[in-house]
Amino acid sequence: MTIGDGVITPAISVFSAVSGVQVKINQLHDNYVVIVSCIILVGLFSIQHHGTHRVAFLFAPVVAAWLLCISGIGIYNIFRWNRQVYRALSPVYMFRFLKTTGIEGWLSLSGVVLSITGVETMYADMGHFSALSIKIAFTCLVYPCLILAYMGEAAFLSKHHYDIQRSFYKAIPEAVFWPVFIVATFAAVVGSQAVISATFSIISQCCALNCFPRVKIVHTSSKIYGQIYVPEINWILMCLCLAVTIGLRDTNMMGHAYGLAITTVMFVTTCLMTLVIIIVWKQGIIKALTCLLLFGSIELLYISASVCKIPEGGWIPILLSFIFMAIMFTWNYGTMKKHQFDVENKVSMTKMLSLGPCLGMVRVPGIGLIFSNLASGIPAIFGHFITNLPAFHQVLVFVCAKSVQVPYVSENERLVISRVGPKEYHMFRCIVRYGYKDMQQENYNFENKLVSEIIQFIEIEDGVQDEQTDELTIDDGNINIEESYKVESSLILKAKELGVTYIVGHSYAEAKKSSSILKKFGIDVVFAFLSKNCREPDIMLEVAHTSLLEVGMVYHV
Repeated sequence: MTIGDGVITPAISVFSAVSGVQVKINQLHDNYVVIVSCIILVGLFSIQHHGTHRVAFLFAPVVAAWLLCISGIGIYNIFRWNRQVYRALSPVYMFRFLKTTGIEGWLSLSGVVLSITGVETMYADMGHFSALSIKIAFTCLVYPCLILAYMGEAAFLSKHHYDIQRSFYKAIPEAVFWPVFIVATFAAVVGSQAVISATFSIISQCCALNCFPRVKIVHTSSKIYGQIYVPEINWILMCLCLAVTIGLRDTNMMGHAYGLAITTVMFVTTCLMTLVIIIVWKQGIIKALTCLLLFGSIELLYISASVCKIPEGGWIPILLSFIFMAIMFTWNYGTMKKHQFDVENKVSMTKMLSLGPCLGMVRVPGIGLIFSNLASGIPAIFGHFITNLPAFHQVLVFVCAKSVQVPYVSENERLVISRVGPKEYHMFRCIVRYGYKDMQQENYNFENKLVSEIIQFIEIEDGVQDEQTDELTIDDGNINIEESYKVESSLILKAKELGVTYIVGHSYAEAKKSSSILKKFGIDVVFAFLSKNCREPDIMLEVAHTSLLEVGMVYHV
């Protein structure tokens, strides 16, 4: 639903801002409003690759100008049309309204909820801004300005009962209409930028948690970590925004879709917050249930009113969320089955030891890096490779990238090195650890970092052995542990100079013949398409094609 919000918010924000011009130009056809809105949306998504920090210098002035404008207009309308409107701050009038209108008042909550939407997007942007800055900005500036704006619009409507359509623009004084219209358009772009950035953050964390196909993630700022750009998602969002704008052409229908998406996000967030209170904060079930009942009951009230608007545009976020959820479920299911296949078909160490130090094949100069999802054992791809081509590199390193359940992993703890088999085999394992907010950086010098860590591991390993034995006897002489360390280290450095080859497995999933039609479609069509078009580990580490070797295998789900 949050990703769907990233589609609906730019559409409704830009379209509603541009449609305000019809207040002054009555004969302006809706088609022109749609065309101008689409042009602005295309421009908005086209500048995303520059990064938030490149365009953010406009954010503060535009938002400040917008908030000051709406609060100033609100104060003007309060004093001109109804100075007693401040009484509407009392919740008594809310209960009177619902008591008088009954079912119609309850249904109107699907529109009332739009007055609080957008708040959750600020907190979705916590990857870009600190929590304290968001709290201060909302409490001291955003909330007071919004209250004044809504009070002013209510004062205007109290004297103009029939001007409900586009009442915001109709309440603007003639002298400042066009400046406010321009500021409103810019503010819509800024608001859309916020939710687009939030969508990028959510997609990147879903990728880190293996819940979304791997996509290209570009870090657009060298100073602020959370500012990222996801090209594939950016253009998909743009196409969907244009489709919603051209297809609906109605702010009311967009509002129904927007309201349902936001209220659902709020309720799910409250449910997840209940788990956080119990599991993370250890505050007990009573406090968690109190939070759930307090906030969840209000949100369910809004959701119940928004559900009635499903035929009038509310179906859009449901459809979008279903599509994204189906993609995420299919990807997660297929990758989990692949991991299960890798675990069940590992090459046993007993078999490797029986082959001897040369592994029963020719050991050629250089380093071979074998990518695998396994954090232990020898992957099936290696056995498949040496079965078809009995030659391999002098130094072997099994590389496994894992996302751990912490936000960040320091560079000192990024690589975990261990030895596979006896020392004379020259086989190692490297686990590359990333937090769920960490991303593989562009231009990451992986080879040098890996070789350095392996040499450091050998030094530590030999240091431990040195504590257990004073010398190592070889034929007619003695060689100490330090010399042994230097011999193996120089061998690895020489192998590095001779070249590094990356071996990546291409596992193709196929549904079993006995599977249902739905499962066959999900695995043979959807998962196969996602696997073919997602980013591979060699692309993340910027491996040259001349150093890449792919090995194909098929596993049945």
